[in-house]
Amino acid sequence: MDADRSDLDLYAALVDEFTARTVLDIGCGTGTFACLLASRGVTVIGVDPAAASLDVARMKPGADKVQWLHGDAASLPPLQVDLATMTANVAQVFLTDEEWTSTLRATRAALRPGGRLAFESRRPERRAWREWNREKSFTRAVIPNVGGVETWVDVTDVRGNLVSFRWTFVFESDGAVLTSDSTLCFRTRDEIADSLVSAGLIVDDVRDAPDRPGRELVFIARRPA
Repeated sequence: MDADRSDLDLYAALVDEFTARTVLDIGCGTGTFACLLASRGVTVIGVDPAAASLDVARMKPGADKVQWLHGDAASLPPLQVDLATMTANVAQVFLTDEEWTSTLRATRAALRPGGRLAFESRRPERRAWREWNREKSFTRAVIPNVGGVETWVDVTDVRGNLVSFRWTFVFESDGAVLTSDSTLCFRTRDEIADSLVSAGLIVDDVRDAPDRPGRELVFIARRPA
């Protein structure tokens, strides 16, 4: 259902740019990025609070080369990695300032001195959620051993900087319908930069996401040496 992962090209390029040999993938999900890096000889730790996602990740080619951890950044063992990443807008799942700050501080502790954190976040002024409806998001895929599956997303609530939405999946073989509800926090560029500094990180750069120009910001922060 999510075959195009060109969004990961940016992060793979950052691994090369910073000559990172150890990477912590926070919110690794089903492990696409972690397995990609591991196949290139990078030492990768993938952490995610969803056990079901990690079960899928462990079945992918190259998964045996990744250290999979069930939990969040606050539950990490002692680490000293070159680079920590939060791909696919993981940085927006932390809905309160307390959750976000705790995650940033735990990530800083997992970085070696001089190590970097890279993540993306949607620009709130673009109001991306206005396109989160069935008309613009509807897709259909045929999955081996499953059959045709239709999916789309609808916004269910917008309250301040919090946007809630629901993904719907319809299985054509038996008509089964599954839904998945989520909420994302849309922080401004200044709010994110200030939170990084407060967590003891140095903001080295804020870039445009090359595959989504004008729609997303990519933050690169560093733990002081």
